[in-house]
Amino acid sequence: MKKVVAKFTCDKIEQNEEFDYNTVILSPVYSGSKENETFFNLTPAGKIEMGTVNKEALKQFVVGKEYYVTFEASE
Repeated sequence: MKKVVAKFTCDKIEQNEEFDYNTVILSPVYSGSKENETFFNLTPAGKIEMGTVNKEALKQFVVGKEYYVTFEASE
């Protein structure tokens, strides 16, 4: 099975303390390095919005940090 790898930047973390729910918002990279320009040419637009109640998972995300995202179909 082939995989698609993209590179995204964490733009924002929204915390909803009332419901103990958090949202991480990421967008594709487009500049800053030769690698980012290459990724931009392959995945030029989009947005990932991921919600979680898992505080440990949320700690993995930092606004401004870049992340590789792998898409792979389930079997």
